[in-house]
Amino acid sequence: MDLATLLEKCKRGDQLAWEALVRQYQGRVFAIAYHYVGNTEDARDLAQDIFIRLYGTVRTVDHERFVPWLIRIARNASIDFLRRRNVRPRSGETDISEMTDLATGDADPEEMCDAHLRRNLIYRALSKLTGLNREMIILKEIHELPIEEIASLLGVPVGTVKSRSNRARLELAQRIIELGGLPNGQ
Repeated sequence: MDLATLLEKCKRGDQLAWEALVRQYQGRVFAIAYHYVGNTEDARDLAQDIFIRLYGTVRTVDHERFVPWLIRIARNASIDFLRRRNVRPRSGETDISEMTDLATGDADPEEMCDAHLRRNLIYRALSKLTGLNREMIILKEIHELPIEEIASLLGVPVGTVKSRSNRARLELAQRIIELGGLPNGQ
């Protein structure tokens, strides 16, 4: 079912549509929360809280703006959580066993192993970035938000987002190199 239809049914109070919407976006919301809080249990609790917030306000959003709206709510809820806890995102190693497995299962074992090693390296490198650069990579590269949306979300000019994004990518590349580079020279 497409997002517009799903949202329309949610707005009419269809519980099955709400469950389908949650299933469709729970991984993304969890990933955003996890990137900020760095703890699986906290991220799960936070994702539940985010969906509770969404339930009351889903009637107000247009399907074309839903994904950026969802990311904004998840980001803000994560930042609020950190403020309440007076904690910052972990700067140490990320436990890969806590990360959502993104493999499709269609690849052969060698390709799957290489993909796992690349993902592990990228998450380790990501955890070593400065907070601002990590946020730029998460919003632009992982969640693929348009530059204009990121500028609006962060309250900065588009040019600032472009320069910060470039710096973040350079820092990520440097961290990957410091950690030994990508497998098979990729």
